Amino acid sequence: MSIDHTSGLRELRRHLAEDRHLAILVTTRPGRAEPWVAVVNAAIIDHPLTGQVVVGFVARPGAKLTNLRRHPQATLVTRAGWEWTAVAGPAELRGPDDALDDIDPDKRRQLLRDIYHAAGGRHSDLDHYDSTMLAERRCAVLVHPERIWSNPAGSEHLETQDTP
Repeated sequence: MSIDHTSGLRELRRHLAEDRHLAILVTTRPGRAEPWVAVVNAAIIDHPLTGQVVVGFVARPGAKLTNLRRHPQATLVTRAGWEWTAVAGPAELRGPDDALDDIDPDKRRQLLRDIYHAAGGRHSDLDHYDSTMLAERRCAVLVHPERIWSNPAGSEHLETQDTP
């Protein structure tokens, strides 16, 4: 069921906090009918240039980025117990392999750190973190929430046991 933007972001934030900031990422695969799915660490952050609320995660080169560069749309699903919330929208890629005129390398480095910290990450040597992200060509992915939906309140599932 679709929910309003403010309530949806609040639920998304709660689910991320309750499940170690894990989310299921769904993208489309080239020439295939089935989706491509992965688990990512995600966080709700303010866009570094516009201040708009976005859902961010960091990705290394591979299928995620290939799919998003070809078709920059993403869906993220979070959960807490039997409750879940999904967010879908255009994905903006901010990495060293993405030609962007409006963000310099220092802002990109800070963006990767901001997503990492917002998703619960802690590192004792941030300079090492930065050099690793650069060496691995990591990319910040920002999903602009256009649609948010969730299961209806009270739709929890109770565990049942078979008794002999």
